[in-house]
Amino acid sequence: MSTHKNHPFHLVDISPWPLMGALGAMTMMMGLIKWFHLFNNNLLLVGTTITILIMYQWWRDIIREGTYQGLHTLKVANGLRWGMILFITSEVFFFISFFWSFFHSSLSPSIEIGMQWPPMGITPFNPVEIPLLNTLILLTSGLTVTWAHHSLMENNFNQSLQGLTLTVILGIYFSILQGYEYIEAPFTISDSVYGSSFFMTTGFHGLHVLIGTTFLLICLIRLYFNHFSNIHHFGFEAAAWYWHFVDVVWLFLYISIYWWGS
Repeated sequence: MSTHKNHPFHLVDISPWPLMGALGAMTMMMGLIKWFHLFNNNLLLVGTTITILIMYQWWRDIIREGTYQGLHTLKVANGLRWGMILFITSEVFFFISFFWSFFHSSLSPSIEIGMQWPPMGITPFNPVEIPLLNTLILLTSGLTVTWAHHSLMENNFNQSLQGLTLTVILGIYFSILQGYEYIEAPFTISDSVYGSSFFMTTGFHGLHVLIGTTFLLICLIRLYFNHFSNIHHFGFEAAAWYWHFVDVVWLFLYISIYWWGS
């Protein structure tokens, strides 16, 4: 591909990754359905493996285009910023639907669940135990990712590496505690609308934490290999935005489901 052009836009090359990524995601979802119904996770493992491999190669190509070929100009980066803003906005509405479901069920409990909230037979989590610890972990990780971002803007790469490493560790720690909480849960996703609302909302948030941790881990590796400068680091900026979004969602989740809802 020729890098000589008289415009600031990025005309992308033909790539197999969008189509293959869609096929991998479809295989993964079909495997998930098969796992739920037949308790056989073979197709799910195949789909997940395909999706991870395609993500790696697609991300690799984008890094090459933006870092080594210089195709992510200021104009292109501005478009990527708007794309990330709109993506996070769509995620906000995604979580609003879960909170709507929770409050619809909790503010006017139906006769099927004993006209009380939490429903009869449900023992909710103590909000000042693991949930409070997870809240402190995510708030601390928000501080460390901001520290890393500001250090990068000030050309302090050592402190930026330290802050980003701490953020990734805290993200992994949060996921471990969330997994432990699920294992020790006194109710399941099948236990009334409370169980469904709780596990759907916290589960999807946990999935976003895993995605955000992966995003930040990739940024940590790129930072180690000097892919970012103090003025050109949108990949890191997008990861930080996403992480702050995850933080804010957790605060609403903790207050409404763990504290008020219990």
